[in-house]
Amino acid sequence: MIAVLAGALTVQPLAVPGWGALTGVRSAVAAEAVSISKTGEDIITSGAKLLSYTYSVPRSGKTATGLASVVQVDLTNPYVKLDVMTGRGGKFTTLQTVSGMAKETQAVAGVNGDYFNTAADGAPMGAQVSDGVLMSSPSELNGMYAFGVTKGHKPLIDQYSFAGTVKAADGSTFELAGINQASYMTEPDKTLSHADAMYIYTDAWGNAERPKNSSTTPSEALVENGVVTQVSQGKALPGTVPAGAYILRAHGKAASYMKDHLTVGAKVQTDYSLVSKTTGQPLDPSSLEVMIGGHTILVDNGKAAAFSRSTSSIGGYRARTAVGYSQSGQYAYIVTVQDNAASSGMSLAELQNFMVSLGIWKGINLDGGGSTTMVTRPLGEQQAQLTFTTEYGGQTQRAVVNGLGVYTTAPAGQLKGFAISGKKQLLIGETATYGVKGYDTYYNPMTASAISPTWKPSNANVAVSGNTITAKKAGKVTLTASSGGVNTTLQVEVLGADSLSALSLGATSAPLKAGASVPLNVNATLKSGGTVNVDASSLNWEFVGFKGSVKDGVLNVTSVDAGAQVGYAIASYEGFKTMLTLTNAAETDWENFENATYPVTFTGTPSGVTGQAQIKAGSDSHANSKVLRIDYDMTAGTGNKYAYANLNGSSGKTLTSGASSMSLDVLGDSSYNWLRAEVVGADGKTVYVDLAKSVNFTGWKTLNVNLNQYGNIAYPAKLKRIYLVNLAEGQDERSASGAVEIDNIKTSAPADAGSLGLPSGIKANMTVGSKTLQVNGKSSAMDAAPVVQSGSTYLPVKYITDSFGGASGWDAKTGAITVRRGDRLLVLNLNKKDYILNGVRKTSTSAPISVSNRTLVPVRLVSEQLGLRVKWEQETKTATIES
Repeated sequence: MIAVLAGALTVQPLAVPGWGALTGVRSAVAAEAVSISKTGEDIITSGAKLLSYTYSVPRSGKTATGLASVVQVDLTNPYVKLDVMTGRGGKFTTLQTVSGMAKETQAVAGVNGDYFNTAADGAPMGAQVSDGVLMSSPSELNGMYAFGVTKGHKPLIDQYSFAGTVKAADGSTFELAGINQASYMTEPDKTLSHADAMYIYTDAWGNAERPKNSSTTPSEALVENGVVTQVSQGKALPGTVPAGAYILRAHGKAASYMKDHLTVGAKVQTDYSLVSKTTGQPLDPSSLEVMIGGHTILVDNGKAAAFSRSTSSIGGYRARTAVGYSQSGQYAYIVTVQDNAASSGMSLAELQNFMVSLGIWKGINLDGGGSTTMVTRPLGEQQAQLTFTTEYGGQTQRAVVNGLGVYTTAPAGQLKGFAISGKKQLLIGETATYGVKGYDTYYNPMTASAISPTWKPSNANVAVSGNTITAKKAGKVTLTASSGGVNTTLQVEVLGADSLSALSLGATSAPLKAGASVPLNVNATLKSGGTVNVDASSLNWEFVGFKGSVKDGVLNVTSVDAGAQVGYAIASYEGFKTMLTLTNAAETDWENFENATYPVTFTGTPSGVTGQAQIKAGSDSHANSKVLRIDYDMTAGTGNKYAYANLNGSSGKTLTSGASSMSLDVLGDSSYNWLRAEVVGADGKTVYVDLAKSVNFTGWKTLNVNLNQYGNIAYPAKLKRIYLVNLAEGQDERSASGAVEIDNIKTSAPADAGSLGLPSGIKANMTVGSKTLQVNGKSSAMDAAPVVQSGSTYLPVKYITDSFGGASGWDAKTGAITVRRGDRLLVLNLNKKDYILNGVRKTSTSAPISVSNRTLVPVRLVSEQLGLRVKWEQETKTATIES
């Protein structure tokens, strides 16, 4: 929030600058109807609710599903208001995350707001008003709408222009072009925004440069208390704008006016207003409680509207943010659609249909994609929290120029109730502590020190001891806390193995050595797309080849069995297993660039992408080392853009044989581009390795990559190039130019097959209907012959592990078959096509079967998942397995 500009603020019916015909206007694209279901309604504060929805929509013959979160604000409630959140300390040019702005301004909810040029200063493109103060004017761009609420609590959505004048002491005037604007090309004229123009910059502008890259030479006058106190002709005044003052920034004709009429000591007055482009009527900013700029209109009169501006650059299925209001004007709706592991995003046309389904009468699009972020304050909490995972994943948020915040003005009330805090998902055997946080009659937080509730579960899925809950069996349970006649419930789900899609130990390799300690970071990925942190001690552990224990998230190797060359730590959650292989393998310094003699070249795709790749002295903490540096400029060209650093020309450098993981030091540039490596196997197949899905950091950072997740890389393999990608979708959200540095690339590889106790050079033949097994030409008898069902060949698994090494086990109670060979752990279940390989659930076309009380497994599935090769001879119906 800023001080009102010095000088009287008078609203005059000024002429609207010529706008011309809108460009890029197109009809709303017809989209399949979005089917929605409300899954939750949570009170945020008096007058504001968080509404949660699931949606489904047909796309190309399939059904896409996702999640949406909507904050409904009752504009007639005297205890709630909307306002704009701005950067850091209420200043433009100081981007901040939505969470940071909400915390700084004590908002109870908030979302990202206006569009802004990521390569410019960090100022909104549209108008911004906070408590009657016009903080920024709308840019002269076609089809850009704004949302506002008057101090009479009336919502409005319209296109606005800016009209204003500077009046000197001699009575002469000059037209003002805007307030606190970044430089841009105007529409439809395509002229420089700051050429021959005069702008106001207030103390809300955080940078000393006003603005960057304007292609114009400024003249500036500082105005304090309505009087010109400094003038600088042909160059900017030094420093930022003093508090309570403003600077008039002029160029060309405007600079000539300033030279002739705005001298030091002269009084000056500024008059300005917003002007509706629909009615031509002026709008006094002081009459507004809030205004925030947006993009195209989405909904008008309760129907999907024709887009007022081209949407080609913001197309696709992305995370979305929008705002609108009800037909009665009572409710404002702040709408977000998620694009993450649990949600498929929406097109703008789908968003229109969704908003219409919500009952929105008029609504506009706000900045979306990677910017889409919502925070809301749960009952009893002191601060707003991230409502859902952004496109960047986890808790990562993009810093944005401004946001729309929800604020409470309610007085302190009496205790109304309390909310339960604690985990909503538990694993069997897990113990968690629950607490309560109170709230008053206006739903504002209260201290809960006086609340001592009793706890009661709805069933035996959990056991209760005080406020400690232990999960016993899979299923849902309602947890009830009672105190002083007030009851509050929390739905808790105890997750069974069927809910999991993956179980990761957070470590890819470990040393087999007595006294070794291996930190574990166990995470379960759910079929729903969410993740759950798992207490490693709550899993069932089996140790092979060593004695050990798991405590406080650490695997401790107590002793190594005599003669053991390899060890296995097998973790099981209700039969869902994963494994950590321990060997004597050492880490290899694959490339530190100190003695690299091979050539490094740069290639850009498309041809407009330019840059340089070189080995040179590093930056910052790596100044005494040689590094691989990639400088890139992806400004030119269209579509997906790539900046490649080619190692050894087109030949690449040979990777450590059998490498299972890689680590490297990277100097990030916060470009949010994608960093990858291209590996080509001996079989000619290319594997694209993700080093960083988003370079969203600055400074040096060590990245760890699990190469096992890319399947069987055929060695000897070569790392041919390291490169950055700027995808076409969301390209405006990432930096087009920058530089990264790479150093200390290390690889880790498990011991070879021989040291893992696996025989090599084995060839086994088996024929359908025959009980004879031939291994390297030697015949032996099997107690069951291979059979064929539905095109798959089946055999008892023991004949695979007996011939090629490994171990297998059978659980008669659950029907689970566990097979371990080398560093691979395979779990199959009788008559189920799902299987688990190294902690990841996968699906096959065949499943284990039972024939004559014998369990048979699909030969090809099991052999290939254990790293073996299978050939099938149709004429003789013979399967050949080779190691």
